[in-house]
Amino acid sequence: MRILLYGINYYPEPTGIGRYSGEKAIWLARQGHEVRVITAFPYYPDWQVADGYGGWYNKTIEDGVRVVRCPLYVPKKLTKFKRLAHLVSFAVSSFFPLISQVFWRPDLVIQVAPSLVCSPQALLLARMARSQSILHVQDFEVNALFGLMQSRTNLPKRIILFIERILLKRFDRVSTISDGMLELAKGKGIESNNLLKLPNWSETHRFQGLNRDDGILKSIGVDPSKSIVLYSGNMGEKQGLDLIILAARCLQKKKNIHFLLVGDGAEKERLVTMVESFSLVNVTFAPLQPNDVFPLLLASADCHLVLQKRFPGEAFFPSKLTNILAVGGNSLISADRDTTLAKLCEEHPGIAKCIEPESLPALVDGIEAILKWRKPNHIASNYARDNLDKEAILTRFIRDLEGR
Repeated sequence: MRILLYGINYYPEPTGIGRYSGEKAIWLARQGHEVRVITAFPYYPDWQVADGYGGWYNKTIEDGVRVVRCPLYVPKKLTKFKRLAHLVSFAVSSFFPLISQVFWRPDLVIQVAPSLVCSPQALLLARMARSQSILHVQDFEVNALFGLMQSRTNLPKRIILFIERILLKRFDRVSTISDGMLELAKGKGIESNNLLKLPNWSETHRFQGLNRDDGILKSIGVDPSKSIVLYSGNMGEKQGLDLIILAARCLQKKKNIHFLLVGDGAEKERLVTMVESFSLVNVTFAPLQPNDVFPLLLASADCHLVLQKRFPGEAFFPSKLTNILAVGGNSLISADRDTTLAKLCEEHPGIAKCIEPESLPALVDGIEAILKWRKPNHIASNYARDNLDKEAILTRFIRDLEGR
């Protein structure tokens, strides 16, 4: 098949949507499909265009995939309006490179959401080229938007939800990453037979059977004799990572516990300032680790933090959790009872510990409890092997598409 992948995030972004889009495109190319990608310059999670990229448009062949990169606005400080400008800038700059693919005549157009502002042109291309169209939803951005902001009137929300529903129903198929998000899609009017489940995956063979690596911990300035509480990933507003710093302050008298925060994001500078203001010596910040080192880093942690602010009914499955489960890590997850993550913990007792979101006492007690759990967590690693293996997930996905 000729497959066009369209989305703002792509390899070499090391985490989140960019990572999964990159791995998907490369995997499809290796299966013999002809794959093209329309994307932006890599900017996430640092929120600045990566070294070696920039300028106007860029066309390359990467791992057998033809990639067209488009310029975009990347704000230094993120606000709701600047984020919207960021998304719109990519929608505008990518319009003609995308529509020009009509002459290539792709068999399949896959758009990755966020962002829905790009959906009209993805649908236009699919209609012009008579292609099958798929919207792959990593996050229902409209739900996230209204979950994080307060509106004095429901009118804007109703209008935006109406537009979202129209766009979703125009795609031939909608895929998303969890059972909870499939149910959310049904609630937006998508028929069950037009839905596909495409979970975020793990290259489980790279993460299983690993042991703690003291050398890696020493290399980033952490005493390997300590119990390591690890947060790795994006440091943004949605995660509510202030709580980790406050928990470190509460536990600073317990000299055997050390907090390690790995990654970058819009909130990192403020978190570093908090640590300095509290004069904490039990917190270390480190950059994202190279791909070959990352599995060993995860295997070296005693407690993995998977935190989000409160958002009742949240259906997402965070990408960071897939590899934590694969390595057999003991996870502390903040989620309300009606969320996908809470249901995961209920349905698989011992896979992780779920606590109330945005609660400092719950976080502190949860950390102390998790540090008493045995390692590795075989319930977690077995779940990842059976449900999150990359090869199995992508093979099933393409088989479902070809079988329609």
